[in-house]
Amino acid sequence: MMTRPHSDVRARAPFRSRCGHCNGQRIFSSWLFERYEPPGDGFTRANSQARYFRLSWIVKIAQNAIFDHKKADVGHATNIPGQKVSQGSYSAFVPAPLPPELNWTPRLIGALSDADRLVGRLAGEGGRLPNPHILIRPFVQREAVLSSKIEGTQATLGELLAAEAGAIVDRSPEDLREVGNYVVALEHGISRLKKLPLCVRLARELHEKLMTGVQGNRAAPGRFRKIQNWIGKPGSTIATASYIPPPPGEVEPCLAAWEKFLHESTLPPLVTIALAHYQFEAIHPFLDGNGRVGRLLITLFLIEHQILPTPLLYLSAFFEASRRDYYDGLRGISERGAWNDWLEYFLLGVARMSEDALSRAMRINGLLSEWQRKVSGESSGNPLRVVELLGANPFITINGAADKLKIAFTTAQRAVERLERAKIVKRMGDAKRDRVYCATSLLDILEEPSRLKPPDNK
Repeated sequence: MMTRPHSDVRARAPFRSRCGHCNGQRIFSSWLFERYEPPGDGFTRANSQARYFRLSWIVKIAQNAIFDHKKADVGHATNIPGQKVSQGSYSAFVPAPLPPELNWTPRLIGALSDADRLVGRLAGEGGRLPNPHILIRPFVQREAVLSSKIEGTQATLGELLAAEAGAIVDRSPEDLREVGNYVVALEHGISRLKKLPLCVRLARELHEKLMTGVQGNRAAPGRFRKIQNWIGKPGSTIATASYIPPPPGEVEPCLAAWEKFLHESTLPPLVTIALAHYQFEAIHPFLDGNGRVGRLLITLFLIEHQILPTPLLYLSAFFEASRRDYYDGLRGISERGAWNDWLEYFLLGVARMSEDALSRAMRINGLLSEWQRKVSGESSGNPLRVVELLGANPFITINGAADKLKIAFTTAQRAVERLERAKIVKRMGDAKRDRVYCATSLLDILEEPSRLKPPDNK
């Protein structure tokens, strides 16, 4: 167990003294409600109920963990969450089943409070956006690009969107296929959640979708590894590896325990998925693609647990922008039992990406509304329908518009040219045929870097 002295807990607590257990709870709960109460910007009834449910987790933690701190082991021994198993010339790490015994410090509770509050705001305000369903696909594609970038794939979001619209882009087909497979895997996972809970079987299906047709199928799509793998710098050997996951024979037992935790955890959902993500990466069950499958599972968990009414929250942008902290956080658990460091980092990512997603979604919807007003006086409704297509992909071709809207080529051409005259889209390149148009102001919003600090930079 990772512990800290009693004095550390008291020093960081929001109150100086307690006149009995119950009084301390009242003072702490009062502070917590004040901290957690959102600004008066109007929540829906459904989200108010969800906010109360989320807050109940934090109050429960406050009552059952912080105020029972006398039971804590105040020693300074670190908790290595597993054991190293000798394999002759090397030792592999076998993680212990989840959950660990967590040290619910005020700092960790504060991180959970902030993350829940901002997820709640995204759920409330995001759910009231005019067309949240339109934004799902570009947000999914952005997640695919950034999750793949963490693993070294170089394709950009603009290239992926342009290629999907029918443009020829100067990028390796292999890179585009890898990113495209991520989109396919995520959409498959969302569909499967209607019939199947998050489980080992679904993880294998995701891996199969993700790795089919790339790397010459060397990653054994959909199959657990039968040989030892390891993690290290390029060119490293198992003797110089920074981390060696469980031996092949331990993979399936470890995954069975991982699945059991997912289904039986009584921890707050955001804490559950933070722990489960570490565990999946520590097991590293596939020859390749483990990081991407692990990040796919985060998104699917949030959807399965109805954290949001519309799947707009993705964490790969945060992990990519703070890649060293991401890997240090995962490694810190295996090496030092630094559960709190990882949880605080993960919850910070949830908070920042909730703000980021809401900002992008609101600005994109603002642009779409402005463009719809610009063309709303037309005798034909087709320009309005093309504007809606831009919400799903800022790149468009006349053939693509004609196919999606089931209208004649010349009708689609007039609609797109109307948007060009209104400076909503502009032509990309000098092609005489198969012209590609782009709503660049919308693409700029999708491609801008993620903000890692809150809006007031505090």
